Amino acid sequence: MATVAFIGLGNMGGPMASNLLRAGHKVIVFDLVAAACEALAQAGAEVAESALQAASAVDYVISMLPAGKHVAGLYLGEQGLLQHLSKGSTVLDCSTIDAATAREVGAAAAALGIGFMDAPVSGGVAAAAAGTLAFMCGGEAEVFPKAQAILADMGKNIFHAGSAGAGQVAKACNNMLLAIHMLGTCEALEMGSRNGLDPKVLSEIMQASSGRNWSLELYNPYPGVMETAPASNNYKPGFMVDLMVKDLGLAQEVAEQGKFNNRLGKLAEELFREHQAAGNGQLDFSSILQKLKA
Repeated sequence: MATVAFIGLGNMGGPMASNLLRAGHKVIVFDLVAAACEALAQAGAEVAESALQAASAVDYVISMLPAGKHVAGLYLGEQGLLQHLSKGSTVLDCSTIDAATAREVGAAAAALGIGFMDAPVSGGVAAAAAGTLAFMCGGEAEVFPKAQAILADMGKNIFHAGSAGAGQVAKACNNMLLAIHMLGTCEALEMGSRNGLDPKVLSEIMQASSGRNWSLELYNPYPGVMETAPASNNYKPGFMVDLMVKDLGLAQEVAEQGKFNNRLGKLAEELFREHQAAGNGQLDFSSILQKLKA
């Protein structure tokens, strides 16, 4: 079993750290929100007074933070954690951030003999709690087996996408596609409904046909069609509109870096930003159906 520092105990980080505890690892946690730390303490974690204290003499540092500036602030510079970690330790940043920051942290870690992988996740809060997340890892090939060994206690699909930053690029591509097929699913269901079809029956038809997709099959956006979906629980997230807007912005950065005109991605970002601006940022992203119904 490993000794793990886990920094960032939000909606995703908290359940992920809990799964590490259940797997038998020693977990030392830090978060600016005391209540989040207390919840993990009750599950058996040690609580540190700072990120630096949490990361002292550990095998792994795992972070789940809001944005690239937070990741850079945690790891880089004279006061950053990289200057205080021992050689042979491994940093796994599971935040969803810009690829440029992931590459910068990865290069700084490599220069100090510290393993690093950006390892953003897919699956949402439910998968974080169930330990079935997908991890998209970017970093050196020799670091991947060590990363995989600990990530397997929090997820079931773990991919090595390439060098540092590749995990973030893969996440941007995935979530851009998620936004697009959610929009398409909403449009198809609403179009059918306005022409007299029962959305539940239409969903069954499309699931058995070429229109089948993840949004339709596992996260149906139409209220009453799927009991377990956020749509049937007043669009309680789930995966918030605010987070989808953030991820679509990151996808746009990736497209621009590759000199690629991602027209559907741009349209998806425009529609979700409008939905957010109307006061729906805290709703699940499948609530975009409400905008299309208006």
